[in-house]
Amino acid sequence: MKRSPKDPLLRLVESYFIDHLRRVRGASDHTVRAYGHALRLFFVFLAERVHRSIASLRLDDVQADAVLAFLEHIETARHNIPATRNCRRAAIRGFVEHLLRHDIKHAAQYQRVLAIPSKKTRTRPATYWDPEVVAAILEEPDRTTEFGARDHALLLFLYNTGARVSEAIAVRRQDLQLIRPHQVRLHGKGGKERFCPLWPDTASALGRLLQRDTADNGVLFRNRSGGQLTRDGVAYLLEKYARRASGRCAVLRRSRVSPHVLRHSCAVALLQAGVDVTVIRDYLGHASIATTSRYVTSNLQMKRDVLDVFWKQAGLVRGGGAPWRPKPELLRFLTSL
Repeated sequence: MKRSPKDPLLRLVESYFIDHLRRVRGASDHTVRAYGHALRLFFVFLAERVHRSIASLRLDDVQADAVLAFLEHIETARHNIPATRNCRRAAIRGFVEHLLRHDIKHAAQYQRVLAIPSKKTRTRPATYWDPEVVAAILEEPDRTTEFGARDHALLLFLYNTGARVSEAIAVRRQDLQLIRPHQVRLHGKGGKERFCPLWPDTASALGRLLQRDTADNGVLFRNRSGGQLTRDGVAYLLEKYARRASGRCAVLRRSRVSPHVLRHSCAVALLQAGVDVTVIRDYLGHASIATTSRYVTSNLQMKRDVLDVFWKQAGLVRGGGAPWRPKPELLRFLTSL
């Protein structure tokens, strides 16, 4: 009796991460870890559901009802919020699209999985700090010490560039240009690179950091062991200095503190300075202008400024000029709406 060929599910899992995510999409380590965690949770759930080991799972097991049950499970049993549920769904969806490319025989099965909709979520306004709050945090590191100088340079760099944490800790010496024009090359998502200008103060802080640091491993922001700072390490440093500055800035006592808030703060400061949204998109390395536009909706000061302009333009403030009268073309346009 012939043995049935081994089911290719696990082989396709491997090719998805190595060939597709890494080589084709150029996904970052963070994305690969997030997708790997989501699929690991799904396969553990699926194995328990069909009463077999993970190694015994088959392509036939990846059904729409199983995916729906998993998404329900992570919300009820693991208490994941809808946004996290949608991230898990996106990881499974990406994998199933890979299965569809390599296993047309189960196309109808995969299409039912791909038809599962995301869950509607409420988009929260981006958290950001005004410049005076960031300045208070930047005053906290003791720049006379080796690590205080590093911390000040790191936080100033994050605010100046709006870089993601992964981009900041990946910067190496050769990425810096500390002579005019001051700039840094950032390695963003999907292997994309961009150049970001540096303030003279940022360039000076980084220059002093390099003078103190005699290591030749190329890493710019190093930990106490000489290795590259981690994402958690950066988050810890920011939280420490924000907690110290909270005595002078009450907003820090009730604000979410994370390195990404500095990125948001950079974006909002650029908006308040009158920089065009499309320029900010390139500055921050956003793939879509829709991502950048979120900062417009979160900036209360800009809304106040717009309202002031609207108030004056509406003619509700008494002035010495002649009253504004709409042109006939405008009236016809409004009537057509």
